[in-house]
Formats: sequence, C-alpha cells, structure tokens
Amino acid sequence: MTPPSPTISRVRTSVFEPATAIDRTFPEFPAAQPIDENNYFKKHKPPPYLSEISKDVANFIASHNKQNRKVVLVTSGGTTVPLENNTVRFIDNFSAGTRGATSAEYFLENGYAVIFLHREFSLLPYSRHYSHTTNCFLDYMNEDENGQVVINAEYQNEMRVVLRKYQNARDKGLLLVVPFTTVHQYLFTLKLISQELSVIGPNGLFYLAAAVSDFFLPHSRMPEHKIQSQNDNDGKLRVSLEAVPKFLSRLVDSWAPLAMIISFKLETDSNILLSKARGALERYNHQLVIGNLLQTRKKEVVFVTPEEGEHWIRLTDEQHANGTEIESLIIPEIMSLHEKWCEKTSTL
Repeated sequence: MTPPSPTISRVRTSVFEPATAIDRTFPEFPAAQPIDENNYFKKHKPPPYLSEISKDVANFIASHNKQNRKVVLVTSGGTTVPLENNTVRFIDNFSAGTRGATSAEYFLENGYAVIFLHREFSLLPYSRHYSHTTNCFLDYMNEDENGQVVINAEYQNEMRVVLRKYQNARDKGLLLVVPFTTVHQYLFTLKLISQELSVIGPNGLFYLAAAVSDFFLPHSRMPEHKIQSQNDNDGKLRVSLEAVPKFLSRLVDSWAPLAMIISFKLETDSNILLSKARGALERYNHQLVIGNLLQTRKKEVVFVTPEEGEHWIRLTDEQHANGTEIESLIIPEIMSLHEKWCEKTSTL
C-alpha cells in the first residue's frame, strides 16, 4: 500500500550490516528431552493469565473443528529475556513480526482459522499495512467541510480492500490473537496451545515464525529490582545466561504429534543455510524447514523437506517491483503440503 508523503525522515535505524554478524558455524544445542521439559516448567511460574487463554483457545479450536476447518498456529515476533523481576532492562530479539503477520493474512484468505501467537505490539494481520512505518497513520485521513473525519480519496480503494478482508476474518471468527512478551510467556503459551491443537490431529498446522531467544536468565538468579548502574563490579554488568531448551522436539514427539510442523531457519551466511536447515530436520524430525537469508528474506526462501530435499521459492524482478509479497507464494505451497500430510496421516 502506497503511503502518503512523509513528514519525517525515512531513515531506518533497525537495519544492520550482515557483514558484521558473528560466525554461525558452531554446533546447535541438542534437542530437549522429557527431563528438560519437566525441569523447565517446574522451575518457572506460568503466566497468571494462562487459564484465561486456555478457555479462549479451546473454544476457538472446538468451534472450527465442528466445521472440519484446518487451524494453523502462527507464531510471530521476538521474545524478550528480562534481567530483573521488576523489569526495566531486557535482552530482545530482532523481529518486527512481518513474516508472521503477512502469512497469517494469506492463511485467513485461504480458509484457515488462525491462532496468532505474537509479541505484544509487534505487527498484526491487516493493521500491519498502517503500523510500524515511517509515516503517521493520521496522514491517511482528513477533515471534510462538515467536520467529519474521512479517508483521503487517493487511499480509499486500497484501504477498502484491507478493511473488507479484516471484517471477513473477524465476522467469521477466523482469527484469535494471543500475545506474549517474554520467552517464558511464549514457551508456556506455546505448550498450552499445542496440546489443545493436538485434539484435531493432522488438521492442525504449526507455522513457527517467531524469533525465540536462545538464552534466558533463571528466575533464581534474577534481581528483584532494577540493576543499579553503579555497583561493586567496576561499573560492568555481568550476566550469566542459560540455554533455552529446544522444545521443538517435544512439540513433535509429545505436544502435538499428529500435526504438521514448520520451523524457520534465518541465517546471514548463504554457505551454511542449507546445512543448518537439514540439520534441524534431522534433529527434530518435523515436516518442513523454511530457510531464508536476512539479506534476501523478502525475495526468496527455500523449502527443505525430508522427502523432496530443497525447493526454492523466488519472486521475479517484475513481481518484486509490483509489490508482490513472497508470502503469497509460500502459503499456497504450504497448504498443498498440509493436504498431503493430512491424507498420509489419515491412513496410518
């Protein structure tokens, strides 16, 4: 959607140089085992709102299961790692939720019900067209001679299309939005939704596009209040983090064993992308890894599956110039794979 003329600079401060990225050739952490799951969820308190979410999720899934509609869990945005219990400082992940929010729209347009597990205040389906830009949303509007707020004529058609798609998803009850902020909130909520989705078997689909923190600070070592800038450590902040268990293995083996599960692998080095994606498939034994490079993630991705190997999806120069979103190509291919998965699993 073409934005109005900006009243502020178009400089983007969130863009960094891939050449400065660290070496990613070191081995991955091992997959989590049942004992890792037990230890993690016993040592950390669940979010106080989890029971409320549980009811909403169960009702949402049950409603669409009655209609034999496929349900996809789309995870989106990055998780935070708090450094204090009363959190002022935290470690964050690079992700605005663009892939997840965009993909959710295409799932909705193709008849899926979507549980959108997203970082609070990250991009949302449909409203993403107007948020997180360098332009003010108010620039799309004006005041007419009667003092009524109206959409500027030049944006009417584009906004009407988005509005109708949003209203269709809302009125049919196809979208359930569930927020998270911290990595602990994400993991507790992911487990809950996964176990609820297991009820519908292969009709459940996991599209795990969230950027999940690799490390966390255990609650037992977390200070209660804000870390002071002046302390006894020579003015230096020293934090010892622990690895977040790789719970994808538990999702595949235990939480939702009949669902189709898709993970993402983002790298900055093209020389290791395919090997990292293949390694993830072998380690977690799920159905699909979508690999993408930070530099070209909006133009091309690679599907890596156990049966078919690698398959690249690329926008043509013309498609890219016309504003075609690569998710419009990704989602139909996933739907085809999911249909085959459902047929295959139903015969087991």
